Amino acid sequence: MKNKKTAKTNAMRILDRKGFSYEFKSYEVSQDDLSGVHAAAEMGEDPETVFKTLVLLGEPGGYFVCCIPVAEELDLKKAARASGNKRCSMLHVKDLKDITGYIRGGCSPIGMKKEFPTYIDRSALDFEKIGISAGKQGEQLLLDPKILTDGLGITPAELTLGQ
Repeated sequence: MKNKKTAKTNAMRILDRKGFSYEFKSYEVSQDDLSGVHAAAEMGEDPETVFKTLVLLGEPGGYFVCCIPVAEELDLKKAARASGNKRCSMLHVKDLKDITGYIRGGCSPIGMKKEFPTYIDRSALDFEKIGISAGKQGEQLLLDPKILTDGLGITPAELTLGQ
């Protein structure tokens, strides 16, 4: 793990502008393993406290975002219900940059090209601090999940299989 000075990402600029505190962590990226579980291990964080950002297309709605623990699997029925859609599907990775401005392994729920309805798994509220992508591969932000829910309007919901 390396903690180096980095250029501010959109997510960092938004948090700074709103006066929210966060901790920045960077880690070695493996192009063979862009998983959040790898990121959590590289940073020495519990995978239950590191959240991945997934972009979905709702029917009949439009795009929306879900954040879930990196070792968990999204329940599409729960995601559709939370977002008010009849059904939903994952956005194809080839469309990610055009829609969000971010690439796989570096997609943050904060600072996308457009604001989309965003939901975070309720389990985030069980922790004092969680990790989310800073908006670049190999960069994470550690922050109080209430910043996301209370400060930025991200909606808590049950989103993973087995809940």
